[in-house]
Amino acid sequence: MLRNTPKSHILFACAFIAIAVGFYFYIKDSLPPIRIYQDCPSPDLETQTKNTEGSEDCKDQGKWKIGDLVMTPGLKYAQPNTQQGRTDVNSVTNWNVPLVWEGTFDPVVIDEIYREMDPRIAVVVFAVGKYTRFLKGFLETGEKFFFIGFRVTYYIFTDNEKEVPKIEMGTGRNITILSVPPASRWQDVVLGRMKWATVSIEQRIRNEADYLFMMDIDSIFYNRFGAESLSRLSAVLHRAYYKNTPRDSFPYERRPLSKAYIPAGEGDYYYTAAVWGGYLEEMYKLVKYCYEQSQEDAKNNIEAVWQEESHLNRYLLYNKPTKVLSPEYLWSNYDKVPADIKVVRISQLVKNYAEVRPNGGN
Repeated sequence: MLRNTPKSHILFACAFIAIAVGFYFYIKDSLPPIRIYQDCPSPDLETQTKNTEGSEDCKDQGKWKIGDLVMTPGLKYAQPNTQQGRTDVNSVTNWNVPLVWEGTFDPVVIDEIYREMDPRIAVVVFAVGKYTRFLKGFLETGEKFFFIGFRVTYYIFTDNEKEVPKIEMGTGRNITILSVPPASRWQDVVLGRMKWATVSIEQRIRNEADYLFMMDIDSIFYNRFGAESLSRLSAVLHRAYYKNTPRDSFPYERRPLSKAYIPAGEGDYYYTAAVWGGYLEEMYKLVKYCYEQSQEDAKNNIEAVWQEESHLNRYLLYNKPTKVLSPEYLWSNYDKVPADIKVVRISQLVKNYAEVRPNGGN
């Protein structure tokens, strides 16, 4: 090719290359590094602060991140199928995140992958007043079905420490008791959850957990509740409104004066506040948001129609969850189980609200 190229063209090309190379070496020390991808440091809470110092790419990503999806060689499990699955329910949201049902994941595979990451999981429950009677059933069944093989700490907020039962715990699983004052209204217990959870995350839980779940204590586990529920922010569909309820019939807060206000014509789903979870720092932002917004409402002499659940739904409408869990993850023993609920994982117990609530259920 070069034989037919004029000598003047060759000389010009060589001169251009020489000038370009010389210019590069002259300015190279002032050029920023070129990076296609930067792997964030290991999500270990103690080393993350040191490792991410000065790392702009990882600084704002929180302390815990889902790691590589590594699986131990030799694990036996059913082959996945691209053509078969649940056809009776939708398994993806319109913002393209998983909507989790029984039959949409392999528990052997997903638990194994997450065990390799070894996350620390916190469960925050409130057992105030007569609700301490539900602790035994919740904890005993949790030890049979909730994240078995994972590190779990139950944080029990109570006004009566003596009522917390002694439960045999599995390896790496613990109970931490935190004192809170009694309440004269059940609504104050509900709203107080956001205050005390915010304070406790700031002062303690942040250093002891990677994921956090908020759960109602008047519930029983009936089947596995595992790693398929984990994501940056996971919300659970309310059993009463997950089928064909028009969005304008959801029990959102409809009064514009409230910070939980959602106008007509807006809304994705209606989420329960009885079970929700996610990365520790994401949950901290969310519980703090619910607490601060309810405080703003109180200044305006208004209380959201469903307390923190109303604020939760407002937040999740405009800050989409990264995983939506079907009502399998919070059913109710009051209701018949329909055909699309193949497995009830946890369910709220039948109780006399007038007897267990401090203000008679009103």
